[in-house]
Amino acid sequence: MKIKTLIFKAIPSRYIILLSLFALVLVTVAARLTYLHVLQHDFLVSQGEARTVREVKIAAYRGMIKDRNGEALAISTPVDSVSINPKKIAIDDPKLKQLSKVLGIPHSKVKEKIKQYAHAKKEFAYLKRHIEPQISAQVKALEIAGVHLIPEYRRYYPNAEVTAHVLGFTDIDDRGQEGLELAYNTWLQGKPGKKRIEQDRLGREVENLANISEVVPGNDLSISIDERLQYLAYRSLKAAVEKHKARSGTAVVIDVKTGEVLAMVNNPSYNPNKRAREQNPDNYRNIAVTDAFEPGSVIKTFSMASVLEHTKITPATLIDTKPGIMRLQGKIIRDLHNNGVLDVASILKESSNVGITKLVLNLQPKELWDTYDRLGLGWSTGSGFPGENPGSLSLPKPGQSFVLATMSFGYGVAVTPLQLAQAYAIIGAGGVKHPITFIKQNQAPEGIRVMNATVARQVLNMLSFAVEHDRSNARVVGYRVAGKTGTARKVGKNGYEEGHYHSVFCGLAPAINPRVAIVVFINEPTGEYYGNQVAAPVFSKIASGALRLFKIAPDLLDTHGVHVAHNGSRNT
Repeated sequence: MKIKTLIFKAIPSRYIILLSLFALVLVTVAARLTYLHVLQHDFLVSQGEARTVREVKIAAYRGMIKDRNGEALAISTPVDSVSINPKKIAIDDPKLKQLSKVLGIPHSKVKEKIKQYAHAKKEFAYLKRHIEPQISAQVKALEIAGVHLIPEYRRYYPNAEVTAHVLGFTDIDDRGQEGLELAYNTWLQGKPGKKRIEQDRLGREVENLANISEVVPGNDLSISIDERLQYLAYRSLKAAVEKHKARSGTAVVIDVKTGEVLAMVNNPSYNPNKRAREQNPDNYRNIAVTDAFEPGSVIKTFSMASVLEHTKITPATLIDTKPGIMRLQGKIIRDLHNNGVLDVASILKESSNVGITKLVLNLQPKELWDTYDRLGLGWSTGSGFPGENPGSLSLPKPGQSFVLATMSFGYGVAVTPLQLAQAYAIIGAGGVKHPITFIKQNQAPEGIRVMNATVARQVLNMLSFAVEHDRSNARVVGYRVAGKTGTARKVGKNGYEEGHYHSVFCGLAPAINPRVAIVVFINEPTGEYYGNQVAAPVFSKIASGALRLFKIAPDLLDTHGVHVAHNGSRNT
């Protein structure tokens, strides 16, 4: 006891107090550790994970759109988007100025967005979507806490404006907005996945902890368009629109045997790789499908078919069209020239309004209407293309002979270029109607007969006769083709407008055994405006290219019964 007493007396009291404090601290720490690791373990783990573990969405790959030969027309490419977590960003971080410069966003707007979302107590906001790879690398190099790169996909269209009106485009979230992208959005879109990851203090992924749900990629879509023919048609149409200073133009090419749309182009067009706000929204409309117009003389093909179907008139029947003018119910019907006496085939060739009127007056209004109806006029083609216009087709009342007459040469009826192409394809297919489709067909679908085969062949022969003359601009070197010109005055606020026309050509190639039906429509050409001057040359270029692409042998020396003649002709 004396030794212990001596020891305590030898140790100053201040050391005893210090040792006691250390002992108290150790006991306190031990007690705290025991409390945290035993009693608060589950709570602390959950709080730690809440700060370092996140569930993030995995973007789904949107299916490709391919042409009939497997060429890519729409592709989804991986890109990054920049997001922010306002709670983790220091508003005065000098690196934010560098970030603003890299992204091309004013620094004030970046700070404003951070403050706005921080005030709303939100932990996520996009700063910029779909940035270029080199910009993504610069953002990553800045290593700013709370600024993240999110992997996404962006749609890319290799052919840009050439296929724009058929394909349409997607929005920033990769959802179809126009065209086939919209029509087949569910098929193409896929389903995003989700995963649980661990992040570092900058919000970068450190480890993939688990896949919560798997990504389901979108399905590819093989469409009927032939990229080569599409380009040829676009180039030819654009050149014509520019040459004639027209307001717009469209061209449609259909496979006569299958009903597939092989090409569909419009001008002006737009670049789907650019965002909508950067372009004229008026150019988004696919006028080949959405716009209906009075077709003019190209509809005489169907009027002639109706006459041959319902009367005893034949292609050789003679009709007196003198003096090139006719009064009907107090109104005037006139030809450009006095054509005299014409056979039925020549009425189509010379595009005689008087001649076709005298022929259709042998019909009941219901008979002409019925022929138009069976050919698809006044009905949607059923192609499934968004916004398709059915046009309009009214049945003349008994005694309305002038209305019946104007219907026979293309007024009082509204059609789309796609409807016209389908109707001409029916003539080329011998009276068989195939469903119109934008999807590639592995075998020809079964069609339905809507016209007598003999009548369809007679009309085809007359269309070939109409083209086979020296002045026709629709001719194709080495091939016999068939077709009809049309020129129609446009309707404005005050009725038909002087000097405003539609120029049209509808044709089939080759004439002996048609493979393609082609419609060319030019809206308001300046100067020359007749169909033979404006639209027929475009048909010739497209038909020539199509016959070469499909390896169809020249047939100029083999008529196989197709009636042809080499006579002069006037513009119509």
